[in-house]
Amino acid sequence: MNLKYRALRNLKDLHWTNFILLIIAGTVNAFGVMLFMYPVKLYDSGISGVSMLLNQLTPETYTLSLFLVIFNVPIFMFGLKKQGFAFTVYSIFAVFIYSVASGCLSSYFPLDEVPESPLAGTDLLLCAIFGGILSGIGSGLTIRWGGAIDGIDVLSVIFAKGLGLSLGSFVMIFDTILYVICGIIVGSWILPLYSIVTYYIGSKVVDFVVEGLDRSKCAMIVTNKAMEISDALGNEFQASGTIVNAIGGYSKEEKQIIYFIINHFQINKLKKLVYEIDKTAFISLQDVSDIIKKKQVTHKK
Repeated sequence: MNLKYRALRNLKDLHWTNFILLIIAGTVNAFGVMLFMYPVKLYDSGISGVSMLLNQLTPETYTLSLFLVIFNVPIFMFGLKKQGFAFTVYSIFAVFIYSVASGCLSSYFPLDEVPESPLAGTDLLLCAIFGGILSGIGSGLTIRWGGAIDGIDVLSVIFAKGLGLSLGSFVMIFDTILYVICGIIVGSWILPLYSIVTYYIGSKVVDFVVEGLDRSKCAMIVTNKAMEISDALGNEFQASGTIVNAIGGYSKEEKQIIYFIINHFQINKLKKLVYEIDKTAFISLQDVSDIIKKKQVTHKK
């Protein structure tokens, strides 16, 4: 009974709209890799890059689509317990779409016969830029819609902490080793170096897609006039802040900290309002990538 209940609960975590959106994400990723990177032998990052290298070294029957599934699916299954059921299902589905779309593009365009991009020719810089942009969009959209399109993300979560590394450092080290191996095998450093350009552009695009262009700012305001400042900010920005009691580390005086969310267009106005009320206030600004609001539930008596 418990297993049946757990299975039903896991299925309720899945949403059909996410699957439709993941089809878009996987297809976009495939376009970036297959139309710009694959024909000119540029390498993607992570498990996708490993799959591209092995595709070059093995017989034609071992396709990129096959390697993507063979490597990624076991990794996502390995991370099931840590990452959760919904994430694992969405990720495997995204990989499947990426694999199928890659196979369709490979059969439609003569990618193995003509060593040039159908859209950018043999210009490695253009291929690196647009391959990174499209693959970054695909990866970022997959993350936004609940999954991951490359098993390197799961490996970083599982192994990075044990190695004393951050997630970003783990991925960077993995990709650096991959590109060094690619350079040794192909006997040239031009393609691996251009692949680093692709990786950098792709990672920036992922950040943009996941976090958005207009990041919010968290303003931490340390003051003795918290109520006055909070009221002024609330009236000006039509938003509410949070007041936390604190003690000055040096002066040992009682202070208050106002936690207030704004966008970067409102920074100057916030500073002006705060310093009009308290010229000694201390303001610290930090980036906020996501703001999650849960609707309040009112119970009728």
